[in-house]
Order: sequence, then C-alpha cells, then structure tokens
Amino acid sequence: LRSERERMKMFASLEADAYDRQYTDWELAVRIASRFRAFGRSAAVLSLLTLLMAGAASLEPMIVAYGIDRLRDGSSADATVPVLCLVVLVVGVGWWLLRFFNRRVSARLIGGAVRELQMDAFSAAIGHDLSFFDQYSSGGIVSRITSDTQDFSRLVELVTWQASGIVQTVILSIVLWRIEPDLTLILFAILPFVALFAVWFRSVARKLTRRGMQATAGVNDTIKETVSGIAVAKNFRREQGIYDEFSAANHRSYGANLARGLLLNMVFPVMSGLGGIAGAFLLYIGGHGVVQKAISMGAWYLFLQSLERFMYPLLRLTSFWTDVQTGLAAAERVFALVDAEHSVNQTGTAELSTLRGEIRFEHVDFAYRPEEPVLSDFSLDIAPGETLAFVGHTGAGKSSIARLLARFYEFQSGCLLVDGQDIRTLDLRSYRQQIGHVAQTPFLFSGTVGDNIRYGCPDASDEEVWQLARSVGEGAWLDALPGGLDTLVGERGGRLSMGQRQLVALIRVLLRRPAIFILDEATASVDPFTECQIREALEKILARTTGILIAHRLSTVRSADRIVVLEEGRIVEQGRHEALLAMGGQYADLYNAYFRHQSLEYVEKAGPATKRPDEGK
Repeated sequence: LRSERERMKMFASLEADAYDRQYTDWELAVRIASRFRAFGRSAAVLSLLTLLMAGAASLEPMIVAYGIDRLRDGSSADATVPVLCLVVLVVGVGWWLLRFFNRRVSARLIGGAVRELQMDAFSAAIGHDLSFFDQYSSGGIVSRITSDTQDFSRLVELVTWQASGIVQTVILSIVLWRIEPDLTLILFAILPFVALFAVWFRSVARKLTRRGMQATAGVNDTIKETVSGIAVAKNFRREQGIYDEFSAANHRSYGANLARGLLLNMVFPVMSGLGGIAGAFLLYIGGHGVVQKAISMGAWYLFLQSLERFMYPLLRLTSFWTDVQTGLAAAERVFALVDAEHSVNQTGTAELSTLRGEIRFEHVDFAYRPEEPVLSDFSLDIAPGETLAFVGHTGAGKSSIARLLARFYEFQSGCLLVDGQDIRTLDLRSYRQQIGHVAQTPFLFSGTVGDNIRYGCPDASDEEVWQLARSVGEGAWLDALPGGLDTLVGERGGRLSMGQRQLVALIRVLLRRPAIFILDEATASVDPFTECQIREALEKILARTTGILIAHRLSTVRSADRIVVLEEGRIVEQGRHEALLAMGGQYADLYNAYFRHQSLEYVEKAGPATKRPDEGK
C-alpha cells in the first residue's frame, strides 16, 4: 500500500501543461492527413504502391492453393510444379520491388511532413509572448519540437506500412467468402473480441503514454536547467543536490515508462492467444470439410495460409500499439503547442512609418497573475526624444512598464498609445523593428562579436559595423579583444566580460537606430574605464531616441531628463535629480540607500575611511 501511495505521489507531479488539450482520434486523423496535402503527388504514388503490394502479397497463397487443386485433380506434376514455382518467384520479386520503391517514397513523404510539422511547431513557439515562456519550461517545449515530432514520424511510417496489410486482408476476405462462407465467418468471429480489447487498451495506453512523455520532458528540462546553471551549482557546491534532482526526475520517468511498458507488453500475448484459438477452429473444421469433400484441399490450404495474413495486420497493429499510442500522444502534444492561444493579441495591423517616440499610458492595469497586481491605474506621458529614468524598490513595476511598451505582455485594462495610436492596433513586427531593448543581463548568441552587433541589422556592411564599434571609447574595448570583431563570444557570450557584453548589446542597438530605446540597466559591477565606455555608447543612443531607463547607476539617473519614482505600481514622485533630492521624499530615501555611495562627493567625504585595513602596509 505504501509503495502504491508513493507511485501515485510520483505520478501526481507529471501534470500536463495548461495549454495541453485532448483531441479525439478523428480530429487527430484529420490533422495528420492534412499534413500530407502539400505532398499530394507523392501520397498518390505511395497509395498506388501500397495497393499493388497488397495485391501481390494476396496472390501468393491463392496461386499455391490453385496449384494444389490442379495436382489433386490429376494434372501432371512435371508441367504444373515448374510453372507454379516460376509464377510464385515472379510475384515474390515483384512484391520485393514494390516494397523497395514504397519505402523510398514513404521516407521522402514522411520526412517532408515531419519537417513541416517541426517548422510549424517552432514557428508557434517563437511566436508566443514572453509570458508563455515564463509559465512553461523551455525543456518541455524543446521536447515537443524534437522528440515528439520524431515519435509522430514513426506513427505515420507504421500507418503507411499497416495500410498494405489491411488492403491485403480485405482482398483475402472477399476471396475466402466466395470460396467458403462458413470458414470465413470463423475468421470474422474473432474481430469483435479484438475490437473490444483494442477500445479498452486504447484509453489506458493513451493515458500512460502521455504521462511517459511528460516525464521525459521533465528529464530534458532538468538537464537543460542544470547545464545552464552549472557554474552557480559548482560555486555553491550543489553537485549532489542537482544530481538528486535529476535522479528524482529520472526515477519519475522510469516509473511512468515502466507502467506503460508493462501494459503494452501484454498486447502480443493476448492477440496471439486469440489467433491460436481461431487457427485451431479452422484446422479442425477445415480438415473435417476436406474429409467430407465439402471443400477442396487447396481451399483448406488457402484458409490456413490466409489466417496468418488475416491476423498479421491485427497482430502487427496491436503488437506495435506502443508506437501507435506514442505517436498519437506525440501528435496531440505537438498540435497543442501549435494551437496554443497567445495572450498578446493585436486588434489591427496598422503599418508604421518612422516613430517620433511619443508614449502615453492611460489608466493601465497589469498583473502577471490575477491575484498579484503590478500596475494599478497607471498613467504617464513621455514626450518624443525625452529620456526617462524609472527608480524604485524591487517589485515596484519598473521592468513591467518596459515590457508592456515592448509588447512582450498584455495589460488587462486601460490604453497604451505610441504616437497617438493604440499599441494593440499596430503591426507588431514593424513596431518592434523601431524598438531597441537591452535586458538586464545582455544575451549574446554563439558566433562572433560582429555577428552579434549586426543581429538586428543583418544587411549592415563590415565597414559600417567596424566604424560604429570604433566610435565607442575610440575602439579601446575592441582592441582588447583577441580577434576584434571576429572574436568568438562563446555560448551566451561567456567568453566576454559582463562589461564587454553590455557594450556589444548597446552597439547592436546603436546600429539599429531605434525610435524608442529601453534599457534595463545591469547591476553587475564593471571597472570605471568600461563604465565610461558604456556611458558613451548610451549617450550616442539617447541623443536621437526616446529613452526608457530602468536605472541602477547614479550617472544614469542624473543624465535623465525626468526621474519617475515608483512604489507598488504607482507614481509617487517625478522630476529632476536635484529637485527630487530637495523634496526629501521617496527619491531622497532611495538615493541614500542605493545611489549616494556612487557619488563623487560621498567618496571624497569618506576619504581614508573607505580604505581597506591592509592598504598602506
């Protein structure tokens, strides 16, 4: 009982994602079939080859049965047997050739369909807003695009191969019915039992298969997160902890897939038992009919041989039910990703010319979760070309304002206007092309420094990139790189210092010349020389754009045209640095807590007191 409780507790953690949905078999069949409409010619050729294969496979036992009857009726063996062998050889070689071409066409068709499905799934994933990736693990999404689409391909391959067996069964059923209806009814009598077993098995197997896939996705997500954060884990000596987390995820996957395997492995014995019962009836009744001369020896042979061919598609379908259910569950998960609704939806597609950068928030309410409001009745006007610095404690809503402006999230009520137009009515692609955004931790893609600078402007020339990079700090930061613009940055920019990554991210925005610039200023400490270079790049950007700064440095706050102080999603103060300090309010408290120690006056006043105990020794 304890073991059962532990097993149920383990499986309880394998919940489906909120956007998952269940499709009926008919809906899945229609969706899968629609994937092959673009490959109509190849699908037609494959269907023809499948029919010819079924016909060739059905001919062999009928030819042999005909030969047996000829020999029993007194035909010469010397004349009949060679002809019979030659015909069987021709049919066998023809079937092999048909199968060869069938596999070639099938491989191309399935490969093309899976490629398109992967592209659609990937397109759906990258088309979602950031709230989607906040809520769902990236490892699970990757698993759907890679592993699940491959499982889908195995399903389609099995179905195309199974179709030949089904057509073969239909052909033999018609022939057998015309020869001996009574024996044919024995074959048909087993079908209701097979159908009942299949219906029961389908519902249980689909559930266990879906659970197994969720467990596998959990393993993938654990591995991805562990590898991404391995430096932090090693720094805190958490190797054993992350090993235990992986062990738990792996154990859940083992349990889920073991339960599925135990169920699926009972299919073949059950179906073999049903086939054995049917074979025994045919052997007894058919043999009795031959003795009574009710049926011919050839017909009895045809029935015995047809039993294998009649049962084989059913045995194959049920014995490979693992692949069938895995494929159907995989298709269900991929289609759920493709069909997942977006939380950010545009009500129009108004094309944009060059933006002036006028921004207006009108009574905006926003929350990541309904029970945790971030902005409440928020209103603010920002003039074109103005540089605004947001300050406030953690959770005050600074980054949320920037994310709403970049249209990464959907606000619940109110209105956000850009150049007098509702942001929801704009063409999102053209709008974001005029937005420059630098996150708190700059992200660089694997490649060179030059590749990352021209990421937003791939058509920029090498000369243009080089001149822009040299314009910041007279190119000193570029000279410090071993390969200049051709320096490889490594995964996520790991080969560069944080300051160098910030410079690359800022120059990338500078090359784009955005109308609105959003900077979630990093808190990482950099040396004074690099900070000077960063400030120079920032000044170049702000000189010709509307700037939204999430400020953490005193130099950034002082350079802003206006400082907006936020508290729990509301504006409590706004104005210039000196005026706000003179008020002695919330900003003054923030200044003393976060910014004062960065000022030159503070350093000069502190003097020797700021020296380390070992200095001067």
